[in-house]
Amino acid sequence: MTQQNEYLASIDLGTTKVVTTIGKKNPNGKLQIVAHSKTASTGIKRGVILNIEETISAIQRTVEDVQMKSGIVFDDVFVGIAGQHIRSLKNRGSINLKPNQDFITIENVNEMVDDMYKIPTEIGEEILHVLPQNFIVDNEGGIKNPVGMSGQRLEANFNIVIGQTGSAKNIEKCVNRVDLTVNELILEPLASAEAVLTEDEKEAGVVLVDIGGGTTDIAIFYDGIVRHTAVIPFGGNVITNDIKEGCSILQRQAEQLKVQFGSALGDIAPEDKIVTIPGISGREPKEISFKSLAYIIQSRMEEIIDYATFEIENSGYAEKLSAGIVLTGGGSLLNHLSQLVKFKTGYDVRIGYPNEHLTADVNEDINSPAFSTSIGLILKGFEQLETYKRLSNDTQKENQTGGKKKVESKDVRRSTIIDKFKNKITEFFEENDTAM
Repeated sequence: MTQQNEYLASIDLGTTKVVTTIGKKNPNGKLQIVAHSKTASTGIKRGVILNIEETISAIQRTVEDVQMKSGIVFDDVFVGIAGQHIRSLKNRGSINLKPNQDFITIENVNEMVDDMYKIPTEIGEEILHVLPQNFIVDNEGGIKNPVGMSGQRLEANFNIVIGQTGSAKNIEKCVNRVDLTVNELILEPLASAEAVLTEDEKEAGVVLVDIGGGTTDIAIFYDGIVRHTAVIPFGGNVITNDIKEGCSILQRQAEQLKVQFGSALGDIAPEDKIVTIPGISGREPKEISFKSLAYIIQSRMEEIIDYATFEIENSGYAEKLSAGIVLTGGGSLLNHLSQLVKFKTGYDVRIGYPNEHLTADVNEDINSPAFSTSIGLILKGFEQLETYKRLSNDTQKENQTGGKKKVESKDVRRSTIIDKFKNKITEFFEENDTAM
């Protein structure tokens, strides 16, 4: 944790930018962003670190900048993970309760989750997240939270997110090299969803489409639960490359064209408007029409939308998405993109800004879809912090009533903030037992 425990920090390692952010919760439970910093990312491609030294340098710059702006020195962070290596699968688990056990406890649920972390994976892969879908108690299904219910057999369906071990280790290595510890690696679409989606949208059924520089992340929610996640290996950079090749201009010129004059709908782009691009090294300047530029962008965006549509249909929830699609990420800022997505998919579409949980005085610079992941990582961190504070309080109550149940930390995941809290709880009870 940071020097002041109420602060949490995050690092978003993107293909186009690296962002470090630090924030705290105000008395009303809203997130106040204390400071943030971004720099160009040159060592990451499609969410995967390809150059360790360049990535370390980018992290170092943003961390030092944030610490200088905020005056807060932190020693651990929540970090996002994405990339085309991410995949998910469904699995089912079950346990039988002990004969003398009257009701289901949180320890029973945690035991099932820990068992899911032990299932076999392909060589070079590891489990990043285990996401419960629903529970079954004595063949009675559709249960969201079984804790406190009576029964003899507990079953559950899980969505398991898997990634490459090497990619996770490279992220940890880069963060460790700047004298920081990774609290937890969090799947980026889950973080972005936390920042931009409302609880009503998650309940009604919604698709989050986070269009980054190198990847497009998908997260599908229904009945308040994550039902499907995916990472598409295309993002805003492929559009930039198409403009570069199609117009025979430099990469930076193509990016500037896309941002300033680009549109995702070629049919409504003006035919009589052109932009002049300086020639390379004294050569003749190039004239590019707005309509030609828009058709290049639309062609590639339609490909990304087709991939997203495939994931929606593959999830099995295509007919249950009453809240439609929410677009976020830097790529969502393209002009007329929401209209194109609505036309191609038939769903209602809105652009997701990360202001759902932010304080009213938020800086307009940070209130952008481009920072959804960075803000969402901090929100997920606070969510975990509050969960394990509540667990510690429950454990203390059990001890005071004679239960004396200790929380065990199974060594099936990387060390996280969760383990730190569990260890503190255990030490607390051991000290009390010794004193007695």
